[in-house]
Amino acid sequence: MDTLECIKTRRSIRKYKDKPVEWEKLVAILDAGRLAPSAGNLLNFKLILVKDEGNRQKLAEASFNQMWMAKAPMHIVICAEPEKGEAFYGTRGKILYTTQGCAAAAENMLLAANAQGLGSCWVGAFDEDIVRRVINLPEQAFPHAIITIGYADENPPMPPRIIFRDLVYLEMWWGRRKNAPQSWYSIEVEKQFKKGKKNLKKLAERIKDKINKK
Repeated sequence: MDTLECIKTRRSIRKYKDKPVEWEKLVAILDAGRLAPSAGNLLNFKLILVKDEGNRQKLAEASFNQMWMAKAPMHIVICAEPEKGEAFYGTRGKILYTTQGCAAAAENMLLAANAQGLGSCWVGAFDEDIVRRVINLPEQAFPHAIITIGYADENPPMPPRIIFRDLVYLEMWWGRRKNAPQSWYSIEVEKQFKKGKKNLKKLAERIKDKINKK
């Protein structure tokens, strides 16, 4: 699977099979987090792998009772060390750069999971104090995200996305057509048109199959 295909096919998975995840795949996912970009290469975060069923249950309860999380055989808790960022970059390093580093690690791991045929979900809604107690965090560390990992037991469609022309500006805010080459938006339009034709063809084939079976 190439990089763009991996990005396009990644989904947030909330249903998991009762199937263990191979350790070599987990190591690859964790290493992808380690290789994420980080301000000053500080890597001021730690990754805590949670396998114990009881602890996964507690993390699910701490995440405002998102009990589907407990079905995922592995959780990865991304824990920030903001004081290290502050020591080098002041308040901006403590708040912004630290958050960016954790987010980059999270996305790397989501993509690494998808590339290996695994499902994952980025969870950010939880009671920080409870999570802290479950994984025994020291005072200087803070939980930023919980990543659930496992074999997907669902295949959700891509959720609606903002259209290309409303997302991307050229050179400046609201920089659009007058500054952009005519092909700027047409490339994306053409891609969506081809995708639509492909989906219509699949639908027609399914309808034909149903008719033939009758």
